[in-house]
Amino acid sequence: MSLTFTTHWRDELPDFYTALSPTPLENARLLWRNEPLARELGVPETLFHPDNGAGVWGGETLLPGMSPLAQVYSGHQFGVWAGQLGDGRGILLGEQQLPDGSTRDWHLKGAGLTPWSRMGDGRAVLRSTIRESLASEAMHYLGIPGTRALSIVTSDTPVIRETPERGAMLMRIAESHVRFGHFEHFYYRREPQKVQQLADYVIRHHWPQLQDESDKYVEWFRDVVRRTAALIARWQAVGFAHGVMNTDNMSILGLTIDYGPFGFLDDYQPGFICNHSDYQGRYSFDNQPAVALWNLQRLAQTLSPFINVESLNATLDEYQHHLLTEYGVLMRRKLGLFTQEKGDNELLNHLFALMAREGSDYTRTFRLLGLTEQHRADSPLRDEFIDRAAFDSWFSAYRARLQQETVEDDMRRQHMQGANPAMVLRNWLAQRAIDAAEKGETDELERLHAALREPFSDRSDDYVARPPDWGRRLEVSCSS
Repeated sequence: MSLTFTTHWRDELPDFYTALSPTPLENARLLWRNEPLARELGVPETLFHPDNGAGVWGGETLLPGMSPLAQVYSGHQFGVWAGQLGDGRGILLGEQQLPDGSTRDWHLKGAGLTPWSRMGDGRAVLRSTIRESLASEAMHYLGIPGTRALSIVTSDTPVIRETPERGAMLMRIAESHVRFGHFEHFYYRREPQKVQQLADYVIRHHWPQLQDESDKYVEWFRDVVRRTAALIARWQAVGFAHGVMNTDNMSILGLTIDYGPFGFLDDYQPGFICNHSDYQGRYSFDNQPAVALWNLQRLAQTLSPFINVESLNATLDEYQHHLLTEYGVLMRRKLGLFTQEKGDNELLNHLFALMAREGSDYTRTFRLLGLTEQHRADSPLRDEFIDRAAFDSWFSAYRARLQQETVEDDMRRQHMQGANPAMVLRNWLAQRAIDAAEKGETDELERLHAALREPFSDRSDDYVARPPDWGRRLEVSCSS
C-alpha cells in the first residue's frame, strides 16, 4: 500500500501547535530500522535506502502529505505545576492513514529546537534513542500498549549531556500523542472552551462510538480511567517501573509513553526507584498506582468546567476497582490459578514478602514457578531461596491451592508460560547494546531486538540470566 498522511491535528486544532520543520543532524545516517513494524505500516523498502543522507528518518526530507508541527502542552512534574512544556525536541511529521481507517502519528524525536524547548537543545542522544527503541518494542511484545520505534538515525553532531554524546533521532509511532498535559495547558490558561475542544477532538477520532451519547464526556472520562488503571496493572504485573510519571508523560489512550529512566525489576524491591533524579521516591515501583490516580485527578480538574464534579469524583472512585480487578486477573495467571479463591491475595503477598526479604529475581521467580508439579514437594524454584524452610512452607500452601483446581500440570504450565516472560529488557542488556552501537557495532542491538520479540520463549543465553555485578550498579536519569 502507498503511504497516505492526514493533517487532523493541524486542521482541527489550530491553537494547539506551532508549524515548523526538523533541523537535520550533521552526517546523519540510518542506524536501525524496525522491519516488522515497517511491514505492518506498509513502508516501502526504498525509503530506508535514500540516495543521499538520512531522508525522512533524519528530518532531511518530508513525505507527501506530511505537515510538521510541534505540539504545546503543560504538566505537573514530580507533583509540582511546571507550566508550559510542549514538544521541546520532538516534531509530529504527520498522521498516517491506515486502510482500516485508523491513523498513526509519525513523531520524530531529537528533531531540533522548537518554541517549547525552554533551556534544552532540542536534541536526543544515541543512548536514549536506543533505550526507547528497545523499551517500546519490549513492551509491545509483552502485550502492554505503548508507542513504538520505527527507526534510529545517528550522526556526527555532538550533544552535551553529562559528557559529549552523538546526536540521534528516533521515529516514534503512536495512535496518538495526546497527553493529560494537553488538557492542563488550556485549563490553567483559563481557556475551558479549548479544553472542551480537545475533548471533542479525541472523542471524534478515538472514541467515535460516544459522539452521539448524551453523557459522552462522562463515558469518555470513564474509559480513560479504565485504560489508565489497566495500564498500571500491567506495569506492576510484569515488574516495570516508568520512572517519570509526570502528567505530561501520561497518555490519554492509556499508552506507555516517553521512556526515560525506566527499569524492569531485577531483584524484587517494592520500593525500587529507577530514576536517580527521583530523590524522594515519588515514582518508585510500588507508588505507581497511587501516582496514576493523582494524575487522573489533575486531568479531572481540567474537565470540571463541562463535567459536573460529582460525576468526575464518582468516576475517579472506579479507578481502584479497575486496577485491582485487572491486577488480580494478571497475577492469578502468573500463579497458574484458573479460579478465584478468598486466600489468593494472602498467598501472593506471602510470596512477595519472601521475595523481598531474599532479593529474589522477579522475572526468574515467576518463570520457574511455572515448572511446579502439583503432586511433587520439590521445585526448581527452591534453589533460588536461602531460607529453604520459609520457601517450603509457602510452597506447600501453593501446591495445596493448585490441587483445589481440576487442571493438569501440562495445561497449567502452558498457561503460565504465556503469562510469565522468560526475559525482559534489563538495564544491563540495554547498556551492552548501547556500548556496542556507540562504537558503530549494531549486531548486539539487532540480536537483542530479535530476542525481545519472543519474550515468552525459553532461552539458554544470558538474556535470561540475573544481571552481572556491573549491571546492578547502573543508574539512569531523565536524560537516559
